[in-house]
Amino acid sequence: MRPTRRPSSDAARGGRARRRNSPALAALALVSALALTATACESGDATAGAEASASATASGSGTDDGKFRIPDDIRDRLREHGIDIDKWKNGAWKNWDRDDWLREANEYINPIIEGLWNPDRMREAEEPDQGVDDSDLSGDQGVTDPTPQPVEAQAVQPSYHANVPTAGKVFFDSPEGSAVCSATVVKDPAHPGKSNLVWTAGHCVHAGKKGGWYRNIAFVPSYNDDGKPVAELENATREDVAPYGVWWGDWAQTSDQWIEQGGSTGGDGAPYDFAVIHVTPEKGSGGKSLEEVVGSALPVDFKAPAVPQVKDVTAIGYPAAKPYDGQKLYRCEDRPGRLSVTTSDPTMYRIGCTMTGGSSGGGWVATGSDGKPALVSNTSIGPVTSGWLAGPRLGGVAKGVYDSVSKKFAGR
Repeated sequence: MRPTRRPSSDAARGGRARRRNSPALAALALVSALALTATACESGDATAGAEASASATASGSGTDDGKFRIPDDIRDRLREHGIDIDKWKNGAWKNWDRDDWLREANEYINPIIEGLWNPDRMREAEEPDQGVDDSDLSGDQGVTDPTPQPVEAQAVQPSYHANVPTAGKVFFDSPEGSAVCSATVVKDPAHPGKSNLVWTAGHCVHAGKKGGWYRNIAFVPSYNDDGKPVAELENATREDVAPYGVWWGDWAQTSDQWIEQGGSTGGDGAPYDFAVIHVTPEKGSGGKSLEEVVGSALPVDFKAPAVPQVKDVTAIGYPAAKPYDGQKLYRCEDRPGRLSVTTSDPTMYRIGCTMTGGSSGGGWVATGSDGKPALVSNTSIGPVTSGWLAGPRLGGVAKGVYDSVSKKFAGR
């Protein structure tokens, strides 16, 4: 499966798949030849981009004048890493010379850069590709069900906010260019009814074992809410594409497993390919939280039934690799099967779906253990040729990431 992040429009226009060598998927046996790519994101121009478990700090506290300033304590920590915040906001973030991208730091630097994500930059962001073919797969370990039949993705009817208010896009910068994933607004137990939490894939915030945190991470709920075609978006205003604002990640966290195992191609770390982002508005939201602004947030079910007991799952996202253009929201509904990466890792959900890169990180919704709709997974990987998607089954590790982010902001 491949992440739906797209490489820079200059360097990799067209969303060609990059193979991701994944030890996790290395043990997976598939009958047909595949090129698995992570369905995470798309990357556009070349200006792109722990706490112990993959955390990213972004800074910025709102003031009455609507401007965001970096708190002194965060500014001091940036200086400890040799970063001048003013230079960073003026373009120093484009320097990717250091191979580890501050990987050794517990905190990712993500200060708000007002206006950076304009309509053109959002539209040109591309999906990040991650894949593996059958030569990387061996052995029949764990339990893997037969490859599901492709399920044609169905376009969500506009307005997206009226039909799927919790869905949106995550934009970020990587060394290859600006990139995009899908994401979901989820509830925050520390702030009932006032959540600022967003769920996505780990590969949408962190490069994994050979890199570090991506930069300029921001969430746009109900992106292109009216479902306008590309031709009309060329003259769109920011309000047209981001009617509910641009929300910057002031903290992000993924699993230690993703940071230690995840790669740019293949399935390494895929069973732990999830992340939680805490966001803050780029511009004033009248004191309202993200959940209050969009009017909804999904609960996360960390005790969802095992695959055989799940009747069906709906995957939602903004596919960006061909034949899609990344500007419209789609969904697939199917009964999940099992995909085993290794016997030591949790078995993943897998469904038939024709969505491509860009849909990575998008929420998978099913009837939770309490009988109500809940987020039970997110798109992680899929074959280069499309046809199916796989996502991690959320358990104790995922709950640990979620609880950690919630608790961090519990008193704020």
